[in-house]
Amino acid sequence: MAMSREAAEVFSLNALGWIVGQEDILPVFLGASGASESDIRARASEPEFLLSVLDFLMMDDQWVISCCDALNVPYESLGEARQMMPGGAEVSWT
Repeated sequence: MAMSREAAEVFSLNALGWIVGQEDILPVFLGASGASESDIRARASEPEFLLSVLDFLMMDDQWVISCCDALNVPYESLGEARQMMPGGAEVSWT
């Protein structure tokens, strides 16, 4: 069964929470996204920001594995959530 948009947003928020709890990954996310810690709080409900969280995690297989293990979800959940977010089904690898 496909993940709903609401479930994808909840998953994305949980993934963001996981990133925030990782002392070694949070600074990388902040640098890659250009966001500050206050931006995280302010933008956590914005679908495009949550999509960037999923895109960031998908840059490293170990992050996918660690995040999904911590959230106790299958590894493919991250990709499913990404596809359900607004703009998530549109992939541009250039």
